[in-house]
Amino acid sequence: MIEKMDIFAKASGLAKHAAARQSVIAQNVANADTPGYRARDIASFADAFQPNDSAGMRATRASHRSTADATQTSATPHAVYREGALSPNGNSVALETEMMAAAEAKRDHDLALAVYQTSLGIMRSALGRR
Repeated sequence: MIEKMDIFAKASGLAKHAAARQSVIAQNVANADTPGYRARDIASFADAFQPNDSAGMRATRASHRSTADATQTSATPHAVYREGALSPNGNSVALETEMMAAAEAKRDHDLALAVYQTSLGIMRSALGRR
């Protein structure tokens, strides 16, 4: 059980994804009046996270596999341009959309922390610690 703690990896991945998304959203808000700026976003966590494949070959070093075969979360999720209407100056940032996206990112981060704390509490209980 202790050797394979996927729940912690998933919670950590979700927290990192939410933080990266919050950063991209902050950049969008900061450039809301910049002419020609296109709003960006990060793909959803479900699309970005690829769980470890326990049935496949195991590598002890990163150089054992090519990057195409890697099955771990990306350290830096790639931002993509968000579709939307352009303002007369060519800017595609809508502050309402950014605030909704920021709320979603906060929700994901809070969920990751709750899962992590709950899992840690279960482990402590199993070990007889509080």
